[in-house]
Amino acid sequence: MIEYLWKAAFVFYYQTSTQAEGRESKRLQLILEGKSSSVAPGMRRSPTLPKLTPQERKPVDTCARYLLNNAKYLKYDDYLKAGFPIPRGVIEAACRHLIIDRMDITRARWSMRGAEAV
Repeated sequence: MIEYLWKAAFVFYYQTSTQAEGRESKRLQLILEGKSSSVAPGMRRSPTLPKLTPQERKPVDTCARYLLNNAKYLKYDDYLKAGFPIPRGVIEAACRHLIIDRMDITRARWSMRGAEAV
């Protein structure tokens, strides 16, 4: 999720800009407070000010769409209250690929003990 936020920020700011960091820190804080659905509409309005082309605004639209489509899963406020860790997308992807690469082999049969060992 945070990768989408940064790509959207770089539509408006240089990658080394402290303004981008401040802007996305505010958005990230709102998302962590469970307000991802309210962040998306603001993101969709922001590209209309500088009159960006559809291609230029694509990262912003992608991020907003992600936030709206996954709002029911982005309950970070509830997760943090319950004491759950908040993983990063890179970690989630690595775990998913590790499990698929190791366990989704054609004709492989796994015992519970063997699967747990992986």
